[in-house]
Amino acid sequence: MGERVVEAEQLTKRFGPIVAVDSLSFTIEAGHTVALLGGNGAGKTTTMALLLGLVLPTSGAIRVFGHALDRHRYRLLARMNFSSPYVDLPHRLTVAENLTVYARLYGVADVKRRIRILSDELDIAAFLKRPTGKLSAGQRTRVALAKAMINEPELLLLDEPTASLDPETADWVRRYLESYRARTGATILLASHNMTEVERLCDDVIMLRAGRMVARGSPDDLLRRYGRATLEEVFLDIAREPGAGTPDRAAAQ
Repeated sequence: MGERVVEAEQLTKRFGPIVAVDSLSFTIEAGHTVALLGGNGAGKTTTMALLLGLVLPTSGAIRVFGHALDRHRYRLLARMNFSSPYVDLPHRLTVAENLTVYARLYGVADVKRRIRILSDELDIAAFLKRPTGKLSAGQRTRVALAKAMINEPELLLLDEPTASLDPETADWVRRYLESYRARTGATILLASHNMTEVERLCDDVIMLRAGRMVARGSPDDLLRRYGRATLEEVFLDIAREPGAGTPDRAAAQ
C-alpha cells in the first residue's frame, strides 16, 4: 500500500434536515486518479468542499498527507488546488491578473515565468490580457485549469474538467492531465459525468448515492461486478435503482 494522500473517516455533513454526506469513509493513495461519481444531489460537491476545508463536517475526520485537515488547513492547502468551470474567477480582472493573484496567494516564486509556462501548456496566451468575464465557456474552462495548476499541486481536485470544451480540446486536456500525473506523481480526485473520460483517466471509482458510497473499484472491476458493457450503464444502474448499490447480478458473481 502506498502513501495515503486523502483519508476520510465517517464523514458526515448535514444542512439542517438534509444529510448531504452520510458516514462516508475512503482513502486515496498517492499517484492515483480517482473518480467521484453520482447523480445530482449524490454528495459529490459537498465532499469536495469538505476536502478543501470550505465547509466543516458535522462529524467525522479528514486527513490529507497524513495530517488532520482541521488543524493544518493552511499548510495543507498550499499543496492542493481545485478547478471547476462553475466557479467564476473575478470577471473584471484579466486572465493574467487573475492568475497573478492566485500565484501570489500560493507563494509561487517566479510568477511571470509560471504564467508563461501555463499559457503555453494550456493554450491561453491569446487571451491573457482579456477580461475573464469576456471569455467563452471553453476558454473559461482552460483558465480555471490554469488557475488550478498555478502552484503545481500534489493533490488536484477537479469538477467537470472538460465541461464546455469541444472534443479535440477535451482530449488535449485529458492528455495534459495524464502527462502531469506521470511527470509529477500528483494525486487527482475527479468528478465527471463523462464516463468515457472516467474510464480513460481513472484507476479507481467511488460511486455515491444520497451521500453514501454504494460501490467502489476500478472501471474494469465495476464492469465485471455489475455485468455491464460500459461504465455509463453501471452509473445508470446505481443512480436509478434504490437497491442498485448491491444488484443481484453483482451478488451472484
